[in-house]
Amino acid sequence: MSEVDVFNFKGEKTGTLALSSRLFDQKINATVLHEVVTMQLANQRLGTVSTKTRGEVSGGGIKPYKQKHTGRARAGSTRSPLWRHGGIIFGPRPRNYKYDVPAKKKQAALISALSSKANDNGIIILDKLELAQPKTKNVGQLLKKLKVQGLTLLVVDKVTTDLARASRNIQSLGLAAATKLNVYEILQSKHLIITKEALAVLEARVKEK
Repeated sequence: MSEVDVFNFKGEKTGTLALSSRLFDQKINATVLHEVVTMQLANQRLGTVSTKTRGEVSGGGIKPYKQKHTGRARAGSTRSPLWRHGGIIFGPRPRNYKYDVPAKKKQAALISALSSKANDNGIIILDKLELAQPKTKNVGQLLKKLKVQGLTLLVVDKVTTDLARASRNIQSLGLAAATKLNVYEILQSKHLIITKEALAVLEARVKEK
């Protein structure tokens, strides 16, 4: 069980906290991580690309020329896939790319991702999130005092309107609720700033039944 520093919203160290070994000190399962991340990326695909078959292309209702004695191949429509402006053969159609993996795999991947981030010293615990005003300046000062650089993910127990408004203009900062935190967001970020309330939610998510 490793210990990490705890900071307040002013960026001042207020103590240390022992991280749960169940959540942050487990063997990293790269295979499960890959499987879950692949699923999450696939579920983000819209699948709205579409092409028209010969039955959907406008026009082509009349035979372009007579059947015989023209020296040309027989043709019944100008919208044949062989013709310019004709239909598309086996083109992409709207589809749903979403699929799911078992809940135990999702939990194992979440634990592996958090353990990996803990191994890289990328976990920062925030004692309390005290946002007096929904201003980007306040959140920016926090990141500056914590001396974090690169992509950073702020994990809270609940995403409020004020917090979303204050953090949305910081390109290097992401915002996530602990109940919806996913593996891809964790691996994509260099640092995780987790509030104590969010940490309790995460521990409840992976609590053994």
